[in-house]
Amino acid sequence: MWDAYPSGAWVDLRTGDDRLDDPAEAVRWGRERTVRAGLITALMLGAHPAGPGQVAGLRLAGARVVGDINLSDATIPTKLHMLSCHLSGVVSLTDATVKGIRFRGCDMQRVRAARCTIDGLLELNSCTVHAGVRLDNARITGQLRLSRSRLSAPDGPRSTSESFKEDRSRPLSETEKRERGWDQNHWALWAGGLTVDGGAFCRDLRTVGGLRLIGAHFNSGLYLQRAVIQSTGPQAVNADHMQATSVEFSAGFTADGTVRLRGARVTGVLSFDQAVLSAPDRCLHLSHMQADELILRPASARGEVNLGYSRIGVLLDHPTAYPGHVRLNGLTFESLRGDTSFADRLAWVGRDPEGYRPQPYEHLAAWYRRIGHDQDARAVLLAKQRARRSTMRVPGRLAGYLLDLVVGYGHRPWLAGVWFGLLLAVGTAVFATHPPAQVGLDERRIFHPFPYTLDLLVPVSVFEQRGAWEPVGWTQWLANILIASGWILATALIAGGTRVLRPQSN
Repeated sequence: MWDAYPSGAWVDLRTGDDRLDDPAEAVRWGRERTVRAGLITALMLGAHPAGPGQVAGLRLAGARVVGDINLSDATIPTKLHMLSCHLSGVVSLTDATVKGIRFRGCDMQRVRAARCTIDGLLELNSCTVHAGVRLDNARITGQLRLSRSRLSAPDGPRSTSESFKEDRSRPLSETEKRERGWDQNHWALWAGGLTVDGGAFCRDLRTVGGLRLIGAHFNSGLYLQRAVIQSTGPQAVNADHMQATSVEFSAGFTADGTVRLRGARVTGVLSFDQAVLSAPDRCLHLSHMQADELILRPASARGEVNLGYSRIGVLLDHPTAYPGHVRLNGLTFESLRGDTSFADRLAWVGRDPEGYRPQPYEHLAAWYRRIGHDQDARAVLLAKQRARRSTMRVPGRLAGYLLDLVVGYGHRPWLAGVWFGLLLAVGTAVFATHPPAQVGLDERRIFHPFPYTLDLLVPVSVFEQRGAWEPVGWTQWLANILIASGWILATALIAGGTRVLRPQSN
């Protein structure tokens, strides 16, 4: 390896037998395949520089590396590439500046690369890392590759349970936060503030522990198709305030714990298409975020969904995306797509765990009006008034029931015509068989039941029939009911008309 380093030649210690070359079985390898970590460190730090016309680099396959590879704070102009190796110690690149780091098919203890600058590729494809990877505030100008890797949190496997439910009733102490998995020991990937200029490819990643990506920047996208994240705390992914061109939690992505992207910014597509999401409390926390398009079509989901105060261009969803409560207060969107029916949309805006919220109804109605579905918009606003009614005191509820029955809170004014026609028909039929008595006998009058009933129903007498005829017997009650009903219908029409003209009022 000493001789190969100056020219960057490969040192391959593999036997060619896949079973014998498995890095997980490195304990059986002999001394001929053992390399001291100190030698690797010395070479990378320039102990044996390249000669004229050579490009140095360390390329090693099938070796058992003993000890820690400590390259912290160093500036390394050469590349490190290790294939199917077993590294029993820690690979430390904290505050280092390197050209490129590649580990493929390796079995590793831990990787520490906080604040590292990598001018090229960082690859951990098909690797097993037993005690987590640290990349907080690192900068990678090329790609980050973690596809088909297996990462475990430093504390080891623990399953998500009811004990990890977030208690929002009081602030947590530092001890409680550590117990609930909010420290490094419960994250398989600790990468807050990471910046990746190339794509971050984590397809088929498997972790025992969460992904902490708070404030990370993925300038060419984050791709987690078919990844399986088994959290050891309440959150499977914490990517608050993350910025990315596109994010794929799709194609079988599985999260055991909350996926949290509060305040994230995605300039392209954020996709949960065919994802499997499960959490005892909240499976998706997507509040205060922005996305050009959000695809919420999971294969299965369990837990609450929070979209509050987010701004979304296109929302493509399905009813199965919302298995429990859904928080929509403050959510705005430009367009809705998907197989969701109108009835599902009405149920969608009314499932806030804190009860009635007017804004989701109003925004949904505005969208229906914008696309020309005025009838659906009126139905949404009617549902809003009915939901609001449940928050009122008894007098307000009674008035609400009356407005709903008579004119549908002004969104169904034709109901007043139905009631008016029904009362007019009943009154005409009754007074035709039980005519009232004439008030004045100085002139002879001919009684007509239709205009008489119509005059009773109209609040202001038009045909002058009320003063000319006096109902007799029990028909006096009917006359009084018709007069009162006329006033009620007129009042309801005025109140309802006001709501039609101001549909955004509360």
